[in-house]
Amino acid sequence: MLTCANPNMTPEDWQRTPPSVQQAVLHVLARLAALEEEVGSLRAENARLREQTQRSSRNSSQPPSSDAPSAPPRPQRRSSGRKRGAQPGHAGHQRTLYPVEACRSVQEHRPAQCSACGMALSGDDPTPIRHQVVEVPEVTPLVDEHRLHQLRCPDCGAGTRAALPSDVSASGYGPRLVATVGLLSGPYRQSERQTQQALEDFYQVEVALGTINKLRQEVSEALTESVAEATEFAQAQAVANADETGWAQGNSDGANPQRRKAWLWVLVTSWVTVFQVHLSRGHGAAKELLGAFTGSLITDRWTGYGWWPLARRQVCWAHLIRDFHKIAERGGASQAIGEGLLEQARKVFELWQRVRDGTLTREGFAAVVVESRDRIRQWLAEGAAYRPARGEKSARARTSRTCRELLKVEPALWLFVCVAGVEPTNNAAERALRPAVIWRRTSLGTQSALGSQFVARMLTVTLTLRSQQRPVLAYLTAACQAARQSLPAPSVLPDISLLEQELHFAIAA
Repeated sequence: MLTCANPNMTPEDWQRTPPSVQQAVLHVLARLAALEEEVGSLRAENARLREQTQRSSRNSSQPPSSDAPSAPPRPQRRSSGRKRGAQPGHAGHQRTLYPVEACRSVQEHRPAQCSACGMALSGDDPTPIRHQVVEVPEVTPLVDEHRLHQLRCPDCGAGTRAALPSDVSASGYGPRLVATVGLLSGPYRQSERQTQQALEDFYQVEVALGTINKLRQEVSEALTESVAEATEFAQAQAVANADETGWAQGNSDGANPQRRKAWLWVLVTSWVTVFQVHLSRGHGAAKELLGAFTGSLITDRWTGYGWWPLARRQVCWAHLIRDFHKIAERGGASQAIGEGLLEQARKVFELWQRVRDGTLTREGFAAVVVESRDRIRQWLAEGAAYRPARGEKSARARTSRTCRELLKVEPALWLFVCVAGVEPTNNAAERALRPAVIWRRTSLGTQSALGSQFVARMLTVTLTLRSQQRPVLAYLTAACQAARQSLPAPSVLPDISLLEQELHFAIAA
């Protein structure tokens, strides 16, 4: 049944209109409605694309190095009024001198005559200035030759050749050289060919290119128990940071037939850092990483951690502040909401800085931060009050969805206020992932599951040892030597005195 196309036209007038005219009018009106809908969709898409072109390190997770020249400059830090460099009272860091007994030679230099009058001088200075010149010696390889004789039995005539001793590797390379290969091709991110060349340049050792990968796998296998020990220790800690980044894993061994994108996961604690590579970014990979962990977890808002209890989760404020900037830059109603959220975030971190420098107690911080928490909750509620239509992509709709997501995890914004040892950001995990990201860019990932396992194990051991200020090469050498003798590898766990010291500081805080 036809309806009246003109609201000022009575139904009788419309009925008297010729059918051909009615059809033409209805066609034009339908076309106008379709164009209006298309214009609205294009406007929303234009706003979304404009927002993408304005993406920078200020309002997204991309690094500052990727900012376009047209990106707005990052806000300048407030000047403290002090000069650059060390401040009065700073202890300073000077070059550490080697002990005298470690010096190759000690040469005494005395002035022959007075610089003022020319009088001859003699005697000794009880506190002379010590100046040391450090040189690296030319390294020549230590080669041990094993001659396996074959002797013939005088009775039956059969020949019997001697076997290598159990502590001699059939590979022909010692544990320190194997550990050096693992370190160069692992944390130092050298390719197999570069590792081969470095061994020849520094140590005058020639290793076949195909042998490099075999030695890397020997290091990886030697660290199996060490990584398991580190994982169990990290999962038993009270506070941990977790994060993940993309990783490329090939299918040369058939372990990734669908050629799925892999993910490198990290769990960071005070003394131990654990890495794992999974072909998933979902809940299953996160649960395997955390294992039996029951402490306080610091993460970003990735849904892979959505199953973790909000009462024991801290959401990263660095990510939140970037979201607040993104909301403010959308203009319109979103601008006031974003600016309000940014203002409260600045207040929260000004108070937190006072907690860090000791001018505000944690109890005092918990009392005064309540106001900012209420204001942030109000701004989020105002942003979430707008109910976008299904599929709507306008700026206000995106702001509404972000605010609703934040309200769902709002309790996880404030764990750092009341739990000692919990930081408001996930910077610890992001810093741990940075060497892995550089490794990924230079190597383009790994070709097999064993390659990914090597990456995860080497990152786990090296970052753990460095957090404890322990020598990495010495540990890798000892681990390879222990594996060849079927002995357990040295422990990667911190010394008990370090744990007692950390506990003392935590109680004092």
